[in-house]
Amino acid sequence: MLFKQILPAFLLTVCATQLHAQARYDTIITESGRMIVRPASRILAVNLPAESDNKATTTVYTAPQKPLPPAKKQAEVAKTAESKKTESKVAENRAAQKTAEVKKTPESKVIASAMDKKAGYNHVPLAGEKAYFGDKNEYVNDFVRKYLELHNKTLGNVQSSGDHSFSVIDNVLEKKNMPKELKYLAVIESALNHNAVSRAGAVGPWQLMETTARGLGLKVSRHNDDRRDLYKSTTAATKYLELLYSQLNDWLLVIAAYNSGPVPVQRAIERTGSHNFWDIKEFLPRETQGHVLAFIATASIFENLSKFINLGSIPVDFKFGKEEELAGLKDAAGKPLPVATAPNLGSPAATTTPAASAPGVTVVKKQQFTEEELKNMAIVRITKPLHLEYTAEQLGIDKKLLSRWNTDYELFTYNAYPTPYYNLRIPKDKLDLFLQKKEFLTKKSTEIFAGLK
Repeated sequence: MLFKQILPAFLLTVCATQLHAQARYDTIITESGRMIVRPASRILAVNLPAESDNKATTTVYTAPQKPLPPAKKQAEVAKTAESKKTESKVAENRAAQKTAEVKKTPESKVIASAMDKKAGYNHVPLAGEKAYFGDKNEYVNDFVRKYLELHNKTLGNVQSSGDHSFSVIDNVLEKKNMPKELKYLAVIESALNHNAVSRAGAVGPWQLMETTARGLGLKVSRHNDDRRDLYKSTTAATKYLELLYSQLNDWLLVIAAYNSGPVPVQRAIERTGSHNFWDIKEFLPRETQGHVLAFIATASIFENLSKFINLGSIPVDFKFGKEEELAGLKDAAGKPLPVATAPNLGSPAATTTPAASAPGVTVVKKQQFTEEELKNMAIVRITKPLHLEYTAEQLGIDKKLLSRWNTDYELFTYNAYPTPYYNLRIPKDKLDLFLQKKEFLTKKSTEIFAGLK
């Protein structure tokens, strides 16, 4: 015990004596016990054991310095100032690096500051842009048709009551020079419902989790939750979108990361070596795949197809794409409308006009099933997605027939269906076999879907 008390004092005396003898050098003993001698900083640090908790503490001894000649003193002052300036720059660079770092941990742990980008954003792709979607163009158009038919009631409610919310969101997006179409993310997240709460605990129009919201600067408490405030939550959500875009540089990938978190998207990119959504799609969670498709559909409908919302479906002969849109419209007599007089389907002002009042916009719905098919059809309700190809194989059903009878089934597998169940259409003569194998098919389908992630 006596030795422990004497040793620190002895070390302090030795180091102080050395500092007196060599006035231009400091001797420093680090926490690991290492002794460092460096040009004089006038500070001597010695680590001493604390009496109470045995943790290292630091005792600072300021040693007296011999007066320097005026010229040398001036040089020392200049050198010290330059050293402080360099250290300050190093600290600033480290802080900037920390802000810019992309961490491979879920965003609930750390939310970095979003990149301040005022220009250079890519546009948000909408249905009909063949140059962007390529061979997926028809697939996207077909998805949009199905989505409007299944969600027309919700879309209609948003269309009739969302003017104020859209105005607030538009103002925030405009200040940041971000694409206006991003506002439709709040539609698929919550249908613009400020009080929406998900099963996972996400709250507000932008469905932000508590940890994410706090990281973005929002206050979340029992009495005050900024996630329910449209302006504050929009500001936070756009900050998060900016950050994701600075990492991914593609809005479809950003929407995917907003839903699943950036980690699954980064892993899918690493797995495929591609930054194209269609290349990594199958490696993302099914819900995330559907989320991106739902965003494309919602943005396309409100921007270019809003006149069809009240009708509940898009005309069968309607062609997607701005030029084809106008060329395909006909007047009441069936004659093509001149481009100059064709109604502007992409105009925001057109969203309040029912499609039925527009000349030439006539919905012609195909007969979906023949009478013979209806006679031989059975409907079974399922609450968990089944892998359609595997189900067809196990039941001995033609895959094309099963797909044609259940054209909107894909939305159910993506969790983008308006109900928590799906009425699956199968041949009557396969009903008993289906009921026998239903539990097995459900279990096996879950494994198959999990393997596709």
